[in-house]
Amino acid sequence: MSETQRIDKWLWFARFLKSRSLATTLAASGRLRLNGQLIAKAHQQVKAGDVLTFPLGPHIRVIKVLDPGTRRGPAPEAQTLYEDLSPPPPREKGAKAAPDGAPPQREAGSGRPTKRERRALDHLMNEDETD
Repeated sequence: MSETQRIDKWLWFARFLKSRSLATTLAASGRLRLNGQLIAKAHQQVKAGDVLTFPLGPHIRVIKVLDPGTRRGPAPEAQTLYEDLSPPPPREKGAKAAPDGAPPQREAGSGRPTKRERRALDHLMNEDETD
C-alpha cells in the first residue's frame, strides 16, 4: 500500500466529489489548500496527517487526512479516511432550534396552531434576535 495518494484521487476516494474529473478540476482551480499552501496541480501528493481546506458548495471544508486509501468504497469506509475539522455551520437568523440541533416540535395530532399559539411561537422565535 502506498504511503501517499494523488490529491484528486483521494478527494474522489473520500467521496467529497462525484467524479475524479471534478476532483481534478477542484485541485487545478487554485482554491484548494494543502497544509495552508495553495496548490494548483492535481498530482500533488497527500499523506496521513495532512490538512486540506477547500470550498464545497456554500461551506468551507477543513479535513485532516487519516489514511490515503486504496479504493473508492462505500460511504462508511470513505469516512474512515478523514477527520472533519470544519466549524459547525452558522445558525440561520430567526431559526430557534432545540439544544440538540433539532427544530422545535409539536405534539403529534395537535393540529395546526391557533392564531394565539402562532403569535406566541413568533414571539419566542423573535426573542432570540433581540438579545
